[in-house]
Amino acid sequence: MGENLKRIAHVAAAGLLLSLLPALSALAHTPQQAPHQLYSEGDLKLESGEAIKDFSISYVTHGTLNAKKSNVILMVTAVGGNHHRIDFMIGPGKALDPDKYFIICTDAISNGLTTSPSNSKAQPRMSFPKFTIRDMVESQYRLLKEKFGIDHVVAVVGPSMGGMQVLQWGVSHPDTMDALVAMVPLAKTPAWSVAVLEATRKAIMTDPAWKDGNYDAPPEKGVRLWRDILNLLAARTPDIYSAQFKNGMDVLPWMEAQETAVMKAFDANDWIYQTWAYERHDVGTTPGFNGDTAKALASIKAKTLILTGTKDLLNPEFEPVTMGANIVGVKRMTISPGTVTGHASAGGAGPADVEFLNRETGAFLDGVTEGGKKLN
Repeated sequence: MGENLKRIAHVAAAGLLLSLLPALSALAHTPQQAPHQLYSEGDLKLESGEAIKDFSISYVTHGTLNAKKSNVILMVTAVGGNHHRIDFMIGPGKALDPDKYFIICTDAISNGLTTSPSNSKAQPRMSFPKFTIRDMVESQYRLLKEKFGIDHVVAVVGPSMGGMQVLQWGVSHPDTMDALVAMVPLAKTPAWSVAVLEATRKAIMTDPAWKDGNYDAPPEKGVRLWRDILNLLAARTPDIYSAQFKNGMDVLPWMEAQETAVMKAFDANDWIYQTWAYERHDVGTTPGFNGDTAKALASIKAKTLILTGTKDLLNPEFEPVTMGANIVGVKRMTISPGTVTGHASAGGAGPADVEFLNRETGAFLDGVTEGGKKLN
C-alpha cells in the first residue's frame, strides 16, 4: 500500500474510531475536503530527552488567515482521532466559522497521519520513543511558529485528549491564546481512566497475534475487545443503550458490526503509544510547578470554557469540574443538561449535543472577540 493510501486509510480509521454512534463514520476524509498537509520539523526533541526522528505533523486548514494573523483557532484532536474530529463544529454559521476564523486542525503524534509507530521509517513500531501530551503541544507550537509565523491565537479547542492538550496549552504557553475551549477534558488523569486504558492495551497486547508489536495483520481478537471496552462501554452510557435498543439482545450483532468496521484500518501500536501519553498526563508536572496540578491551572491566563458530559465513563466529569475551579474566571458547563450521553456528548453524533456545543462555544468565542471586533 502506498504512502498516500496508507494516510487515507488512517483518516478512515480515525473516523471509525470515533463512531461512538454509527453516524460518526462520516468523519472519514472525502475528496471534497481540505487536503492534508505535512510540515517537517526535523527531529522533535521530547521531554524524556529522546527525539522522534524525521518528525512531520499533519494538519488541514479552513478559512483564510487575515493580514494581521489575528483570526487563528487551533484545533487539537482526541485519542485515536484526527483533524476531522470536530468537523461538526466547523463551517458557515457554526462555532468555528471559516468565514471569520482561520482554523488549523492538527493531528496528534501517533494518530497514523502525524509521525507515528505505524508510519515512521526511522523508529517503526515498538522502537518508537514514548512521548507525552506536552510533546504533542510542542509539536503544534512549532507548527504555528515555524510554518505560519503565528505567535498568538484566538483559541485552542479540542475534545477528550484534545481537551487535555487544550489545558496543557494554557499552562505551557499562557500568553499565546485569548481563550481555551476544553471539551470532556482531564487536567490530571485519574485512576479510573488509567484502568480503562490499561484494559484496552491488555486486550491488544495479550492477543498472540499482536506478536510484541510485530504483527502482519491486525490482532483481531484484541482489537475487537479493545473496541468493546473503549468505544462501546467507556465512551457510551447505559442510558444511550436503553434508548437505542428496546430488546437488549439486539446489541450483540450491532457490537460485532462496530468491531468489524474498524478492523482493517486500526493500528494497534499507534493506540498503545497514545494511551501511554494519555494515562501519564498531569499539567502539574509541567516544569516549574513541581507536580502541583492546582497551581499549574491557576497559572492559566486565557479565558477558559470547560464542557463536561453527564456520566462520562472515560474522563469522569468530577476531575475537570473540581480541578477546573483553580482556573481564574473559568466557565464550566454541562453539555446538553438533561441528556446522559457521557463521553459521547462531545462526539458529534447527538443532535442536541451538537447544537449545544456550537451554540455555547460560538457565544463564548463571540464574547472573547467582542463579536469579532478583535479580529480586525
